[in-house]
Amino acid sequence: MEKKNCKVPCRMKKLYRRIICILAIVLSLGSMAGCSPEDLQKYLPEDRYLPRAQEPEQVAEAPNQKKAQTPKAEQKKVSPIRKISVGKYAYEQLNAEGKTVYDEMLSTILSQEEKISLSTIDTEVMRHAYTALCSDYGGLFWVNGYVFTRYTKGGELVSLEFSPKYTMAKKERRQIQKQIDAVVEQWFAGISINDTDYQKAKYVYELLALNTEYVEDAEESQNIISVFLGRQTVCQGYACAVQYLLEQLGIESAIVAGKALGEPHAWNLICLDGEYYYMDATWGNNGYRNKEGVETSFIDYNYMAMTTAEMQMGHEPDMEFDLPDCTAVLNNYYIKEGNYIEEWQPDHIGTMLGSAWEEKTVLTLRFSDDSLKEQAFQYFVQDGHVADYCPGITQVNYLEDSLWKEISFCFNQ
Repeated sequence: MEKKNCKVPCRMKKLYRRIICILAIVLSLGSMAGCSPEDLQKYLPEDRYLPRAQEPEQVAEAPNQKKAQTPKAEQKKVSPIRKISVGKYAYEQLNAEGKTVYDEMLSTILSQEEKISLSTIDTEVMRHAYTALCSDYGGLFWVNGYVFTRYTKGGELVSLEFSPKYTMAKKERRQIQKQIDAVVEQWFAGISINDTDYQKAKYVYELLALNTEYVEDAEESQNIISVFLGRQTVCQGYACAVQYLLEQLGIESAIVAGKALGEPHAWNLICLDGEYYYMDATWGNNGYRNKEGVETSFIDYNYMAMTTAEMQMGHEPDMEFDLPDCTAVLNNYYIKEGNYIEEWQPDHIGTMLGSAWEEKTVLTLRFSDDSLKEQAFQYFVQDGHVADYCPGITQVNYLEDSLWKEISFCFNQ
């Protein structure tokens, strides 16, 4: 019998976000002097990602002529198998055998048992079930992969044993869980279980953007400890936290692994009002730098509730089970908040600009087509009519995004 670690290396990546033209304009006495696109520079974090499943390395078989057994003195009482994952997205993509193995592994991890003899001898079934388990559960901070052992008799495989790799003892796990629970309780003070799915998703998205900093070498960056206790994480930590928080608010969510512009990345599949969307909380934490070098952060809502088509503009899923074709737009941020412009109404847009100016915030407008966006750009930016709705304004920073057909007016400096 031989054991080998099943481990996935931690990989570093450059996280892509949309490339946008960033300018500054100065409004004075009805005239306008423009600054070059280099005056404001979009800054993007780098990302690091540990895939959702610990890919087994090849495990050597050692033949046993006798049936593999655990001596009675070493036998421990095994916790009952809990079937608590019915309805979870990845779980429901498995066949009956896969679901049983998933249940066995999850029960072992939750009970923090040393090992379990699985009901399958197929390592692919085990690996596939573990991938699904890690997609459905973002809060398993005390386990990091697994090892497995194959038992043979007369050259024939007779048993497959699964052993989680725990990173802490049960006592430490309980202590950390209490600390996490205290943070989550504090964070949830502004949301109710009775709020709408949209309100819950937006609240979680904003929570992570405002309370978590992207730090490439953050401690415990592959689990939720980095988010709730360290307040610093990378994409895997963001995705785990989204799943963990939304689940407690009654919203189905799963972690999606894949690539962003060819580099490893993680984000989420979420279900709002019975329809699926994609959420990438990592990319929600955004910012820009003005010509003086002052960095200003803001929440980028493009990635809060994406359709499949929108997600595919920057993401490439790489999952072992099918993902839904997300086409719903009802809970799209811009549509829900009235920031989606489908017809030319300058006074309506101007009123929105005035409110954002008074609140000193960022207003992002998404347009239904390029011509409408260009019309708004000409009127409010190049012709200077933004000053008609923003009394006392002398300078405005804005971001123009051709990919998403958006203009962001940055009044938060």
